[in-house]
Amino acid sequence: MSSLPKSIQNLINEFSKLPGIGPKTASRLTFYLLKQPGVDLEVFAQTISNLQKNLIFCSTCHNMSESDPCKICGDVKRNHNLICVVEDPLDVVAMDQIASFDGVYHVLGGVISPLDGTGPDNLKIKELLTRLQVAGSKEIVLATNPSLEGEATAMYIAKQLKNPKFTHVKVTRIARGLPTGADLEYADEYTLTKALEGRREY
Repeated sequence: MSSLPKSIQNLINEFSKLPGIGPKTASRLTFYLLKQPGVDLEVFAQTISNLQKNLIFCSTCHNMSESDPCKICGDVKRNHNLICVVEDPLDVVAMDQIASFDGVYHVLGGVISPLDGTGPDNLKIKELLTRLQVAGSKEIVLATNPSLEGEATAMYIAKQLKNPKFTHVKVTRIARGLPTGADLEYADEYTLTKALEGRREY
């Protein structure tokens, strides 16, 4: 049984649930917060409390936003004929660091993974197909992660786009600048740039 006060142990336990945070790091974070002024703790707590309250999903790209359309979809300076298809909102952050990419995004909300019970109908694939029909976009870049699930998802989307009604759409896949099993969110700008530059038709 822990000798720590229950309130401290509870916070350590909550921090430990975060990805990449072990018990030692959780303890350091908790004791760091204990040293902060009460006002700062209140702001911190309020920020966490409000995290989901002001967020919505863009009806166009399905990325998290505080407005609809989101800032990217609402930017007339971006190339709306070029859509980069990614798994999650963090991938948008990673890809948008590339200065040479001026297109827009489509967030699938995951990947096809039968073992996890995630099929095509659980993702924003139908919405992507509808968007391509309505918007008349000329190229989509399949930028799912180079994992088995990411590749399967990219292949599934590419197969759907073989339909004659999508003959106006060029389908490309980011190149192997990313090692197999890597996540976009952890890749550096140079690696992502090379992967984007070397994209191939799918």
